[in-house]
Amino acid sequence: MIIGPYINALAIVSGALIGALLGGRIPERLQINLTLIFGLCSLCMGVVMVAKVANMPAMILAVLLGAILGEIILLENGINKLASSAKGIVEKLFAHGGNRLSHEEFLSKFVAIMILFSFSGTGIFGAINEGMTGDISILIVKSFLDFFTAIIFATSLGYAVASIFIPQTLLQLLLAYSAVSIIPFVSPEMRTDFAAVGGMLMIAAGFRICNIQLFRVANMLPALLLVMPISHYWTVFF
Repeated sequence: MIIGPYINALAIVSGALIGALLGGRIPERLQINLTLIFGLCSLCMGVVMVAKVANMPAMILAVLLGAILGEIILLENGINKLASSAKGIVEKLFAHGGNRLSHEEFLSKFVAIMILFSFSGTGIFGAINEGMTGDISILIVKSFLDFFTAIIFATSLGYAVASIFIPQTLLQLLLAYSAVSIIPFVSPEMRTDFAAVGGMLMIAAGFRICNIQLFRVANMLPALLLVMPISHYWTVFF
């Protein structure tokens, strides 16, 4: 029975509710510093994941093609519209969402943390690992991190942070339940290259969270779909 994704979802929802309720009670300096630390953690985890890449050219090609595809189909614009809708719906349900950011700041941070929560290497591999072995320890660790991350971000983004559990849970359940059928066809090199692309996205998200560079992270997501086939054929032909 798959339970890790549900535990992770509960951690995000409970953390978001606590953070939104606390709102201005958390000192601003703590919110700013912890937000920067979360961005730094994303950068560090991304670097570690990229360092284990098996086929660097395959990883780079997947990121380039994925980013181009994402820009062509305007993927981030679509996610922005969903985020904007979620913000409006949540604010109607909860009049005191704790959101004190401008519309642009809200969208920027919301998209960044959605990528961080939903598409991190930890969550992806944790879900796959539970599907194959039944071990939920990786997703438990991620749940701890997501709980405190959700508290901090919800102090400024409000209850809308809780809605991030939807894409994350759907993705983790999909990966966990399909792991048994996918893994026999996935080589170790393909897995490490997949993780490396996830690391690239985490680095970009870290830069975005720290307000260093506004990468259009969501437009890079197609790279996750492209990297395994590219890695496979790169290994075959090169």
